[in-house]
Amino acid sequence: MFEVIKTEGKARRGVFTCAHGTVQTPVFMNVGTQGAIKGAVSALDLKDLGCQVELSNTYHLHLRPGDQVVRQMGGLHKFMRWDGPILTDSGGFQVFSLAGLRKIKEEGVTFVSHIDGRRIFMGPEESMQIQSNLGSDIAMAFDECVENPATYEYAKASCERTLRWLERCKAEHDRLNALPGTVNPQQMLFGINQGATFPDLRIWHMEQIAKIDCEGYAIGGLAVGEPTQVMYDIIDAVEPHMPADKPRYLMGVGTPSNIIEGVARGVDFFDCVMPARNARHAKLFTWSGALNIRNEKYKLDERPIDPECDCPVCQNFSRAYLRHLFVADEMLAMRLAVMHNLYFYNKLAGRIREALDGGCFAAFRAEYSEKLAGRI
Repeated sequence: MFEVIKTEGKARRGVFTCAHGTVQTPVFMNVGTQGAIKGAVSALDLKDLGCQVELSNTYHLHLRPGDQVVRQMGGLHKFMRWDGPILTDSGGFQVFSLAGLRKIKEEGVTFVSHIDGRRIFMGPEESMQIQSNLGSDIAMAFDECVENPATYEYAKASCERTLRWLERCKAEHDRLNALPGTVNPQQMLFGINQGATFPDLRIWHMEQIAKIDCEGYAIGGLAVGEPTQVMYDIIDAVEPHMPADKPRYLMGVGTPSNIIEGVARGVDFFDCVMPARNARHAKLFTWSGALNIRNEKYKLDERPIDPECDCPVCQNFSRAYLRHLFVADEMLAMRLAVMHNLYFYNKLAGRIREALDGGCFAAFRAEYSEKLAGRI
């Protein structure tokens, strides 16, 4: 399932295998929350952009079109025409960030839909059932995402609850995979580490969830407003307690520099809405730093977004044309910008893998970690 084939310091070069293919790690997963990349990018486009893993969301697909609809359509792979690996988030983060009034009990969470106001209940079993209907390759455990900052007492109680929820997720996931007619009986389960910004809680929780036999483990609840160095410190604290033979996933992270620094700390999987979201607001990533394509200085600029980039957008269109599309509010502006940024992130992961293969990741990190955090 997962093999670490090379290391450099804590950085790991690996290969992950699941029902719908083989993934080279470290990997950046492209976020298609509702079965589509925001910005009019389809699953067919993702192939051209170097995507290995597509990520969709349990909460959103449960509300629209309904996970039973997706199941009747043959599962999410067939529904969105993506034949590669898919990871589905558990819905926990959205329940705690998007839903209206909510009430947390041991059984699960009752919340108000952000779409139509109807009351919905989701617990560990319901999350597993929804993700089983979707047929993803990786299902994420249902967890509680605490607010930041959180009190130590609440974060501790939340960790303990999330641990109990993981045990229920595991039991229900195993039951569903064994049923006849399951969309993807080879679906895997990843547990999620929580504990806010308290290192001792993070370590205790990681040690506990590692005792539950999941196919991978994630670090959740970071990149939610805490200082970047605090996030790095938490990763450093948790990593020694994560099983070395299982993939490690840093959820919702992040900037190009965050990804490089995460790899240096032993992380294998990443996802973030940032490349697509920033693209829709004209912020584009290049190998020299980020730029805002709306700026007046690009009005007559014949160069591609990034002269070092070989994506379909940079091969065919100028900065001047992209700027014109944004100023004119053309839908094509968002599509081309999102395509470029996703290609850049996938290429970044590819270059990290190449650096690890060549034993020169430290040099790559020294050259690009700070540079990619800057602006042109």
